[in-house]
Amino acid sequence: MPASPFQFDNSYARELPGFSVPWQPAAVPAPDLLYFNRELAFELGLDPDGLDGPDGAAIFAGNRVPEGAEPLAQAYAGHQFGGFSPQLGDGRALLLGEVIDPSGARRDLMLKGSGRTPFSRRGDGKAAVGPMLREVLIGEAMHALGLPTTRALAVTATGETVYRERPLPGAILTRVAASHLRVGTFEFFSARRETDRVRQLADYAIARHDPDLLGTDDRYLGLLRRVAQRQATLVAGWMNVGFIHGVMNTDNVAISGETIDYGPCAFLEAYDPDAVFSSIDHGGRYAYRNQPPVTRWNLARLAETLLPLIAGQDSKEAMSEATRQATGVIDAFPGWYEGALLTGQRAKLGLRGEDDATDRALAGDWLTLLHDHRVDFTLGWRRLADAAGGNEGPLRALLTDPQAPDAWLARWRVRAGSEGNTAADWSERANLMRQVNPAVIPRNHRVEEALTAASDHGDLGPFRRLLAAVQRPYDETSEQAAYLEPARAEVTACYRTFCGT
Repeated sequence: MPASPFQFDNSYARELPGFSVPWQPAAVPAPDLLYFNRELAFELGLDPDGLDGPDGAAIFAGNRVPEGAEPLAQAYAGHQFGGFSPQLGDGRALLLGEVIDPSGARRDLMLKGSGRTPFSRRGDGKAAVGPMLREVLIGEAMHALGLPTTRALAVTATGETVYRERPLPGAILTRVAASHLRVGTFEFFSARRETDRVRQLADYAIARHDPDLLGTDDRYLGLLRRVAQRQATLVAGWMNVGFIHGVMNTDNVAISGETIDYGPCAFLEAYDPDAVFSSIDHGGRYAYRNQPPVTRWNLARLAETLLPLIAGQDSKEAMSEATRQATGVIDAFPGWYEGALLTGQRAKLGLRGEDDATDRALAGDWLTLLHDHRVDFTLGWRRLADAAGGNEGPLRALLTDPQAPDAWLARWRVRAGSEGNTAADWSERANLMRQVNPAVIPRNHRVEEALTAASDHGDLGPFRRLLAAVQRPYDETSEQAAYLEPARAEVTACYRTFCGT
């Protein structure tokens, strides 16, 4: 293998000195590649064959820093459950560097679990096999569902034991992202009143993610608007697949609009807008229904950091106008979110045209029906596609009263039928609905089974089978059947997720 399989171009290290701390990953005793994403490696322009083995394991464990890499721990702050922490930073992660993929996109390569850094505080900087494999399962599922996400390139066992509630086998994740710029990155420098550095960071973010804004007079307001629009689309996507992030702190809000940090996340089973699975979310701040308003709150924190840049000058009048403009963006967020949500719901309902009032009521009443009858969110939508194909039985079987959906189904058939009401129209509609309503998600009990087998018994078979299933979410085949069914209600009722730190 050549000296370095990566062609690094490290703009963060080059253009933002002082925004991070150069650091080296800790060596581990026995690197062993548990997972390698050959598809993603090819997408990045890497040689999968050269990395899928001991040489790759040495790189992905941090034992060998490839030529051209400039490992660093990024500085950032964050509002965590509403309270501000002025210094967080990469406490167990290192940005190895950036590569330009064959399409011309710049991508970060980051190690997670690679040892202590100056931002570790009291942590050991390590990670365990289970949480790192969770990042693979959920990230690849989100990717297959078409939602913007960071992705795992590799998970490498370290041969070390990490100590949490009990001893666990150690591992390191190699994560790929459009960038690791966060709302919390802006907060770090804003809280220190380092306006010049906030400007430097904003200019870098614009050049990297919104280059068409370069040189425009309102580029900082434009950046806020773009981030808000990306987050609106992202969170609407979460809501339409029943995903609960679990820890929507500002340090987990990516400027790129990608989902980042699959810690205490989970997917809904029986539809419940108040569902919370995270063991650390005692008040339900990040419950399923709260994800859109919390995102708006997080965006307001970004807006606060950008106000001096939007104002352009330090006067009361300029700041007042900047506040008005930024508030306008924050106030526009609910409309962008609702628009993206309804667009997704229309597709899930098999609708093509737009009748906002009717469609919004139809979608809302469908969700009420699912809630009232404790219907599994994923299967409810999937069985609606069966109903479009002429088979209502599987849908009715999900409800406590099989006749309960009669009135709603009649309304839906009138609305959908207005766009084509022949047998061929309905058959095509059913097929299109099956392309947006997944049959398979990473169900929580299946995820736990896979992670327990890997962590406690060194058995990667359940993980690999589940991964193969969630990578084909719209396939309803005999091979997929075991992954369609929800857990028993009593299992879901006491299910809790943990942050993996």
